[in-house]
Amino acid sequence: MAGNVTSLFRSGAHSPSMAALAREGGDGTGPVDFCIPCNPYFPTPAMMETMAARLKDIITFYPSSADTITAELCNLLQLPPQAVAMGNGSTELITWIDHLLVRESLAIPVPTFGRWTDQPMETGKRVDMFPLQESNGFALDLAQYADFIRKRGTKVAVICNPNNPDGGFLHKQALVQFMDAMADLDLIVIDESFLEFADAEAEPSVVQEAMLRPNVIVLRSLGKNFGLHGIRFGYMVANPSLAGKVRSMLPKWNLNAFAEYVVFMLKEHGTEYAQSLLQVRKDRLEMASQLATLPGLTVYPSQGNFLFVRLPVGAEGTVVRDRMLTEHRILVRECGNKIGSSSRFLRLVVRPEVDVRRLVSAMEQVLYGTRRGAAVPELSNGTSYSSGTAAVDRLVSETNGAGLQLAQAVGAMSAPGLAAAPAAGVGMPLPVAAQQGVGMPMPAAAMQMQQPQQMQQPMMAPVTPMAPAPAPVPMQMPMQMQAPAPIPAPAPVPAGPTPPGVPARGGLTAAQVRGMTAPAPPAPNLAPAPATGWPNAQSWPNAAGMGQVG
Repeated sequence: MAGNVTSLFRSGAHSPSMAALAREGGDGTGPVDFCIPCNPYFPTPAMMETMAARLKDIITFYPSSADTITAELCNLLQLPPQAVAMGNGSTELITWIDHLLVRESLAIPVPTFGRWTDQPMETGKRVDMFPLQESNGFALDLAQYADFIRKRGTKVAVICNPNNPDGGFLHKQALVQFMDAMADLDLIVIDESFLEFADAEAEPSVVQEAMLRPNVIVLRSLGKNFGLHGIRFGYMVANPSLAGKVRSMLPKWNLNAFAEYVVFMLKEHGTEYAQSLLQVRKDRLEMASQLATLPGLTVYPSQGNFLFVRLPVGAEGTVVRDRMLTEHRILVRECGNKIGSSSRFLRLVVRPEVDVRRLVSAMEQVLYGTRRGAAVPELSNGTSYSSGTAAVDRLVSETNGAGLQLAQAVGAMSAPGLAAAPAAGVGMPLPVAAQQGVGMPMPAAAMQMQQPQQMQQPMMAPVTPMAPAPAPVPMQMPMQMQAPAPIPAPAPVPAGPTPPGVPARGGLTAAQVRGMTAPAPPAPNLAPAPATGWPNAQSWPNAAGMGQVG
């Protein structure tokens, strides 16, 4: 079965995509994708059948111009077309925002969506990364973020709301305060790609406020909301000057005919879309409740269509990911390649209850086996693959599609009292002070090397009932490498430019990033926004955060 699993998930010219495989879940046997954020209830089967019937026309003829498609979307969202630019996915818009509007530096809380760190670094910009504290549930403190930006003289600020991968949410009032306090920056980007799934406020979007300000862009993703990742389309909203600058650089036909067809059919399916959002929100609560029953597993609050979880002490994310795939035909997103995260964390997409039951059952077997509370051992194999194609390709190459060698390796690692020596190039362990989140940053040479996959002490996190688990075995160092001596805690980081960043694929852990930035006092012009409570279950923000859909 393991060999069939890897072949099912392999990408190729004639292989089904991850999105297609995700829809095979529900019968208890097919592969299920908990990796790619989706909306499992939209489009409806009837909508898919209608699109299939029109397939020949869609792929035969040119699409309308981007202006025509944008005008139709704006009519649906009650937005002025001159304030909107549509892109071939939100990542195309991120690329153009970087090229056109980011001059020298950009600040971004981490962990977050990788393109917000990778894209500016690829074009030589300085990226100032503000670490979200694990001990605070990865919540973003806007006052401290503002002070961080001021001390470093950053020119552009980005906020993802909800944030990916943790699902952290900020209320509109707090964001508006931040926008006004940072009015002198070159640019502020509020990435609302997952805001459709939030229900902490009835109207959480800052789209209307962005159109009135000269330096604010709001980014939205349609593919994530509609569960149509293969149809690349997203849009940005800003004042006409900013939106026009980006729109003028986009090709006339940058949107494909599938995107056009979906945009023009949306006005007939607003009710189904609203119902799909309500069901995802219900599933999120149920899924969080089910996962919380697993001993030692920490589930963080989320307003996205995914949940961020910390594995029990001793569990290594790459091992969990690989065994979930080969043994249970379930793909999960291990977050070891995200700056500010580590392999202790997974991001799990919200799915229907039948799939969640299967996920929880599989995780229980992988984490604890027959003895509930005994986590899988950590595997120091020198890899830092992200979930998805790279992980699958590695599994296929190592096992030749049979899944046997990996299973044997995992079994060998499970032997009591044994820990495999790390592969060459694993890198030095963190200094003791850095592991505790209060020490110096890693030496430059060590930061350029791959980081170890484990720490001797667990990081601080929200309190979660935990069953006793065996302590992880300390990693054995290669003979030619010596661990550095502990370094005492330094004085607060002085003001000034941030040193050149580490490439995003360096895999900084939360403890390492936390050790690089001293706590900052609150900014004078910002105060926490009061919670507004939970809206009526029938209240729906539309794609622009204004009025109702359907």
